[in-house]
Amino acid sequence: MKVKQYKIYFIESLLPFYDEMEAESFFYLILEHKHQLRRIDLALDADKEFSEKDISNWNVILEKLKIQIPIQYILGTTHFYGLEFTVDKNVLIPRPETEELVDWIVKLNSKLSKKQNLKILDIGTGSGCIAISLAKNIANSEVFAVDISETALAVAQENAKRNKVNVTFLNKNILETTHLDQKFDIIVSNPPYVRNIEKAEIKPNVLDNEPHLALFVSDNDPLIFYKKIAVLAAANLNPNGQLFFEINQYLGKETQELLETIGLKNIELRKDIYGNDRMIACNF
Repeated sequence: MKVKQYKIYFIESLLPFYDEMEAESFFYLILEHKHQLRRIDLALDADKEFSEKDISNWNVILEKLKIQIPIQYILGTTHFYGLEFTVDKNVLIPRPETEELVDWIVKLNSKLSKKQNLKILDIGTGSGCIAISLAKNIANSEVFAVDISETALAVAQENAKRNKVNVTFLNKNILETTHLDQKFDIIVSNPPYVRNIEKAEIKPNVLDNEPHLALFVSDNDPLIFYKKIAVLAAANLNPNGQLFFEINQYLGKETQELLETIGLKNIELRKDIYGNDRMIACNF
């Protein structure tokens, strides 16, 4: 079967579950991942064919997409801040909003890092996307990353090797941590922040596949991680050290007020590309 013919079948099969543009984007993602072919390559060779084995492999992927398993988990990789990361069911799939947070940190510190070494801590690292991206893009940085999940840390360690950076990974429950063993110049965290009352807003492919441990917090204490991390940061940031968070879009004001009560200063709340309150920075 010609590839262009299979493309029509593939997209039509997914239309009950996805819109046409998303289904087409899946097709080209798989085409590049499995066959190293881009959209332009297919346009230049309209008669290119799939073998029977190719079609069998594609049909397996198609069935997984029909039950809304994320394409990133199916392919086993995703891209974040110009780097490639392994992802599986043990870690969240990195989001564009988190790239914005990383970009904020990099732009604020890339010049500073040329003058001094910067010690960075990423709390709740998951796939390691934040820690690894910072290690790759901030010169003279020493990066540490912690997570409660040993399986997530195994993925993060693989990603550090894949991207040729040194990150010290630690298995730690931050909520049970009374003190950090050293001082840091930058502490960053994208902790669990989705309340149970917001589950209805979560797409089934996320809700049914991504780790709830990394997503959800109690409705009664939704800022539990921010409170704990901010207290640790206040005690373990070097002079002029910085604290960065990705936050719940509905709790920007509450998060800002919490940081003020802990004594953090120069608090800046930023919106993401979608216009939602999504990240916050401050120092002590």
